[in-house]
Amino acid sequence: MTLLKRKSIEAVASRRPARGTRTPGQAPAREEKRMTPRFAPVTFSEMEGVRYLHFGTEWVQGAMRLRKPDAIELEYAQQMMAWLLFLSPSVDEFHVVQLGLGAAALTKFCHRQFRRARVTAVELNPAVIVAGRSMFGLREDDARLTVREQDAWDYVMDGAHAGAIDVLQVDLYDATARGPVLDTTAFYRACRRTLKAPGVMTINLFGDHDSFPKNIERICDAFDNRVLVFPEVHDGNIIALAFNGPEIDVSWAVLEARADVVEDTTGLPARDWVQKLRVANARQEERLRI
Repeated sequence: MTLLKRKSIEAVASRRPARGTRTPGQAPAREEKRMTPRFAPVTFSEMEGVRYLHFGTEWVQGAMRLRKPDAIELEYAQQMMAWLLFLSPSVDEFHVVQLGLGAAALTKFCHRQFRRARVTAVELNPAVIVAGRSMFGLREDDARLTVREQDAWDYVMDGAHAGAIDVLQVDLYDATARGPVLDTTAFYRACRRTLKAPGVMTINLFGDHDSFPKNIERICDAFDNRVLVFPEVHDGNIIALAFNGPEIDVSWAVLEARADVVEDTTGLPARDWVQKLRVANARQEERLRI
């Protein structure tokens, strides 16, 4: 099964043979070294007090406001925290995992904001990890923070992580930034297997690309149609939430009260999240059932 749908240099690099091994018909080692694919270059730009991460193109892979380095700058990234409407990170052993580090905005925010939670980030490209720490203020690992240089596919397929994660935040893009690099039903089912019950996966999708309807269909298949989708925000980003565990049956009034608490304690626009979700689920006038 092909897991990496687009022939990006990240996709090729993540599946290349281990160094020092050869398959039948493979070129000698000196040619192998010359032909080994590389990740796209990690580059930066700054505009109006915001530093941006790029992978060698104009596509933005993350951002940080220099005067507020621990804040989440981009709206779609803020929406990836909407799991806070349904789960509380104030319990022991709460575990948040980020697949795709980007500019480390979500990882930094969760580590700083949720003092009792463990935070893990999984990133394939070592240069992105270096950039996170040197250019975007990501701290070194500690008792609650772990940054792993690893393929996201390998991480979710590892049985040691089954049923161990409360929140899985998925933002897996390469230099072309036109759709998730990992996007099969098998991948999304593996994501679900990592979640506790209850547990939530949030994922960044690209609404202006033909990968979007395929991804929504596959996520719905993997999560038994227990999926909420935000309206599109800037530059085509669409955030989806997928749920594992008991059915959610909650009034909009309770969600609005929860949003007040989230917004007051984190500064995130949680009231706006509820409003957008309510509009997107207009048939459920009084209660949200999913």
